[in-house]
Amino acid sequence: MLTELNKQINPNGDIMDRNCIKAITIDMIVASLDTSTAPLEWALSALIKHPRVMLKLQKVLERIIRKRMVEGNDLPKFEYLDMVVKETLRLYPVTPMLIPRESMEDIVIDGCYIPKKSRVIVNVWAIGRDPNAWSNNVEEFFPERFVNRNIELHGHDFKLIPFGSGCRVCPGRKLALITVKLILAQLVHCFDWELLGGMSPNELDMTKNFSSTLPRKNNLCAKPIYRM
Repeated sequence: MLTELNKQINPNGDIMDRNCIKAITIDMIVASLDTSTAPLEWALSALIKHPRVMLKLQKVLERIIRKRMVEGNDLPKFEYLDMVVKETLRLYPVTPMLIPRESMEDIVIDGCYIPKKSRVIVNVWAIGRDPNAWSNNVEEFFPERFVNRNIELHGHDFKLIPFGSGCRVCPGRKLALITVKLILAQLVHCFDWELLGGMSPNELDMTKNFSSTLPRKNNLCAKPIYRM
């Protein structure tokens, strides 16, 4: 696609060479992988560690779609799945510090003076664990906290902004959410999950590897058991 677009560029304008096209393509692929695989692994880890939530989600899926496979047009029916994904992104945001911003003018926010040209880093990880926003059980994986709370993931509710907000919000957030929800629903609906070596759910290590993204420190190792 980029090659074809490149052919149509004004001859007097800038033309992307092959190295530039390859760099853009790699950026797109890496960005899409991180925003899908990390939340999926965290969500499945949290469900395995909390059997009550796993069982409840399985029952919800069974009640709605019975024994067939999950399809894309089923996703709007799964309110509890939405809560599970939101809770996962609250506790384990893909980019815990988002992408740095720059203050365009001198401004005072909540008594804090921010000079023009300051680099601003938003600590989404800390916001997701703020008791003032989420009550005292902030460290608990509890999807029901979203019951009767119209909190969305598209940058309008500042207590939950894993994809950022405003004109710099992640452009691939909708695709990432659909991908995560569809795959997670399929994995939970079609399989039970058992940790290796006889490990119990409460022994599952949930240590994080803090960097520009937030993957698990150790990969999740679990055995799927077909249940359909």
